[in-house]
This record gives sequence, C-alpha cells and structure tokens, in this order.
Amino acid sequence: MIRDINGTRAFQARVEEEKDAGDILREVHMALIEKGYDPVNQIVGYLLSGDPAYITGFRDARRKIQELDRDEILEELVRSYLEKDD
Repeated sequence: MIRDINGTRAFQARVEEEKDAGDILREVHMALIEKGYDPVNQIVGYLLSGDPAYITGFRDARRKIQELDRDEILEELVRSYLEKDD
C-alpha cells in the first residue's frame, strides 16, 4: 500500500462549546444539590479557600468549576445579583 506523504490533509478538531461562568455555576449547583450538599456553603468555601475539595466530583462539577478563575466566578455572581434588581 502506497501512501501519499506529501499531500495536505485537513483535520477537524472537536471543539467543545464554551460555557460561561453562569452556566457552569448552575451545573455545579445542581450537582451539589443532587449529592445532598448545601450549594451556597460549598461554593463560598471554594471561593474563599481555593480548595476544590469543597466541590463534588459528581457530574464532573469539580473539573468544571476549576476551568474558571475564582475572580471570574465572583464577577458573575455580582453581575447576576445587581442585574436582578434592574
């Protein structure tokens, strides 16, 4: 079998849709509820300490929240809170 090694081939990388901080927080929130945790306490613990152990690995919640900077999460929370009153 002869292969053409000089030719150019197109490669399509699988690109995952980027989720915003709000989407990720909602997913983490649901995972924490499903596991029986208080999501507010757990997320606050994570934000204050930076320790990912506050977030369950269930439904990949820990990996998802670690994709975000903690500053980005705080910005999303403040933005959401302030827009709620508009």
